[in-house]
Amino acid sequence: MDIDDFISIASYGIETAMMVSAPVLIMGLVAGISVSIFQAATQINDAALAFIPKITATVFALAVFGPWMISTMASFASFALNQIPQVTQ
Repeated sequence: MDIDDFISIASYGIETAMMVSAPVLIMGLVAGISVSIFQAATQINDAALAFIPKITATVFALAVFGPWMISTMASFASFALNQIPQVTQ
């Protein structure tokens, strides 16, 4: 196994991490921007108003995308474990 194989495995791992984290981060970003626009329009500065919708959006994203996230991580773990014999050669 040469350096190109290690680079491809590492890039697959980084790609998997980005794909798995993206739905939760995007939902949190959308909720945060929406609350910020609402706070700017109404001039309400309450920390709980910014915090609660972000947590709700994050929990919702985990509930909706959770099964896909787990299957993607399991697929990568299976791939990584199957690469162990090739590393030792």
